[in-house]
Order: sequence, then C-alpha cells, then structure tokens
Amino acid sequence: METSDQLHLALQEIEIWEQEQKDLWFWEKLGRLPFVMLDKLTPRFLKEKMGQAIDEMMSYVDTGGSYLIQTDRIVKRFAKIRGESVTQAEIATLPLAAMDEVANELRASRSTFAKWQGASTGIGGIFTLAIDIPMLLGLSLKVLQEMAVSYGYDPNDKAERLFIIKCLQFSSSDIVGKQAILEELAAYSDPAQKSGQMFAQLQGWREVVITLTDNMGWKKLFQLIPIAGILFGAFLNKKTIEDVAETGKMLYKKRRILERLQTNNS
Repeated sequence: METSDQLHLALQEIEIWEQEQKDLWFWEKLGRLPFVMLDKLTPRFLKEKMGQAIDEMMSYVDTGGSYLIQTDRIVKRFAKIRGESVTQAEIATLPLAAMDEVANELRASRSTFAKWQGASTGIGGIFTLAIDIPMLLGLSLKVLQEMAVSYGYDPNDKAERLFIIKCLQFSSSDIVGKQAILEELAAYSDPAQKSGQMFAQLQGWREVVITLTDNMGWKKLFQLIPIAGILFGAFLNKKTIEDVAETGKMLYKKRRILERLQTNNS
C-alpha cells in the first residue's frame, strides 16, 4: 500500500489535472453560440433522440436500467495483473498502480471502439445519426462504471450512479460548472455527508442530463453531412469517450486517495 507521501503526490497530480480543465476546448467555445440559433439548426428527429436520451438517463439513475455492466471481466484484469484470484470487494485494497493500469487499458480500448463506432455511423449522415446518439450515451455510462469498478466502487449503488452522472456533466461543462461540480463531489470523500447531501441532489439531477444532451446534440450536427460525417463521427466519438474516461479515472482516483489518507491519519 502507498505511503501518505505517495498519496499526497498522486493527489497533487490530480489537482493539476483539475486546473487544466479550466481551458475550454474549441468545440466547447463554439458551443457558446446562441442556443436559439442552435435550436433552429437542430432537426426534429435529433431533438427527439436527445429527449429519449434524457428518459433513458432518468431510468439509469433510478434503477440502472439496461446500462449496468458485468464486472467479471474487470475483476479478471486485476487477477491477471496480480497473478492471483481477486474479488470485486478486494479491488479497493489494491495499490493505485494496479488500478491505474486497468483504468488506462479500458480508456484506450473504449476510445478506439468509439472511434470506429463514430466512423461507421457517420457514413450515412442524417440516416445513421439516430443510431449513434444512444450508442454513445450508453458507452459513456458504461465506461464510467468501469472506472468506478477499477477504483473499487460499486456502480450498483444508487449514490454511485449519481456520481457517474456528475462525471458526465463535468466532462462537458464550462469553467464555472466544473468548479461547482468539484465542490459537490467533495462530499463523497466524507461518508457523513455522502448519504444526506448527495441523495438530496437527486431532485435536481435532470439539469445535469439536459446540459449533457444539449452539448452532445449540437456537436452531432457536424455528422449530418454524408461521407464527411465519417471523419467528424470518428473524431468526436473518440474525443468524447477519452474525456469521459479521463474524468472518471481522475475523480474516482481522487476519492480513493482521500479515503486512504483519512485511514492513514486515523
């Protein structure tokens, strides 16, 4: 297990990453165009798909729906690294290096899958875009669940599903939004606050989903052009999953570090 000094060093690396998130990517800057204009440009079918995505997210927070993952494969990855059998409950006690290795492997494989998915659904422009949106949302949710398991957390827990939705929001929010989310998620490092404060936020979680789907919806406008949509789809999907996975990795790793520091100090 890591020493307190090693944990503090790892925490500093995450805090540097958090500071770097203050600079908006080009697509986010472009997304600050008036939403009235974007609304007029967005086809009705795309609006309907985003509405369907909101309904599916509602189901995910409440019950997990069809998005809950099987953890066996992730557990087997840890067993391969350790050279011995590992249970899901034991992952929380493993070194951070092992957690990072599994998380990085998952990030690389899922972003590659998203690239080819975006390219294939970008071939037909408007005709295949309807397939791409729910697939990308589903993959985003599953990637974040995999990050949760990689750092020893259970996505079957309703509180963890809310944390995952917040991670999704963070990955596409502006500077002010990201700072607010970091403050909210800080409650997860304090078990006394987690059960009360975070469950109270369930009442306002729809705002999270609307923000996410709005951001994703306008980006998908670039895929409406047949053939050219292949390049936009591959790039946007890969970038989306890379950002989502990186966010999940950093925020879950931060929680694990803070919990271990609390244990070392007690």
